[in-house]
Amino acid sequence: MRIMIVSDAWFPQTNGVVNTLAQTAAWLGRFGHEIRLITPQNFRSVACPSYPEIRLSLFSYRSVSQQINVFVPDALHIATEGPLGLAARRYCLNKNMRFTTSYHTQFPQYLRLRYPIPRRVSYALIRWFHAPATRCMVSTQTVQQELAARGFKNLARWQRGVDTELFKPRDKTFLSLPRPIAACVGRVAVEKNIEAFLKMPWQGSKIVIGDGPARARLQAEYPNAVYVGLRLGEDLAAHLAAADILVFPSFTDTFGLVNLEAMACGVPVAAYPVTGPIDVIEDGVTGALDNNLAAAAERALGISPVACRARALRSGWDVCARQFESNLVPTLRSTPTWRAPRTAPAAA
Repeated sequence: MRIMIVSDAWFPQTNGVVNTLAQTAAWLGRFGHEIRLITPQNFRSVACPSYPEIRLSLFSYRSVSQQINVFVPDALHIATEGPLGLAARRYCLNKNMRFTTSYHTQFPQYLRLRYPIPRRVSYALIRWFHAPATRCMVSTQTVQQELAARGFKNLARWQRGVDTELFKPRDKTFLSLPRPIAACVGRVAVEKNIEAFLKMPWQGSKIVIGDGPARARLQAEYPNAVYVGLRLGEDLAAHLAAADILVFPSFTDTFGLVNLEAMACGVPVAAYPVTGPIDVIEDGVTGALDNNLAAAAERALGISPVACRARALRSGWDVCARQFESNLVPTLRSTPTWRAPRTAPAAA
């Protein structure tokens, strides 16, 4: 099958959306599909206000249209609600082509933290964007229920995965800090609520893994934590595996891939009982959920690393990619079946 994926989120960004799309594309290639990606890498772009890592590809409709025309996809998926996603959506509607979308980010919550925009307005825009799609893929049952309650009609599940060869139990002595060590991983920005982690009473060490616009302020106000900056690949896995628990304080994530990555390392997770963690963390088995974050962190210390690892082993990226594959639809309404897949190398 010829599969085209359109995303405004792509490298060099480092986040769950990019990781999910890259892993899914790679596995689809291994399954024998021919994959083509439309990303900001091939466009002139400007930095997104308040989130400069995201590049917005403006005036992209003509180029997006040309790329779709040349590739002639059997299935087209629009992953983000940005300029490239809008261009692809417009093209599909103009050509009467079917397509799928996915809901990765709770933009209404993100926007409300920065600007006085009512959530009902933001959700109306998001619902407008996804409404024409044959399927809008979401990561968890809770997200599906929340969006259904807000009038979304075309929802389908697409779970997330983890690389269990990279993220695995490792030597705890990698971090020579007083124990127990509580780690927090993510973009250091207001939407990740890292300040709740830094305020949390804790008898051992706290380590913040990540970077972002709030780092300088938080580092000045909470100097007792260790700030190691952005870490990737083996370096990230080594830092994460050396911690005793992961604390995930976000209220705005739809999933939180780092929760699975921690579990794969045998590290239990402490979080609030909210969308994202509530579907990923089994309270008392792979972590602790509590409205009191400090209480959750203390309780997480008693969780079995073996149970955490076992949970992650059920969530390989191959399973994630197969579920994505099953949600795709033929682009042409008159086409009863997809054409036979072409032989192609795995997507990078």
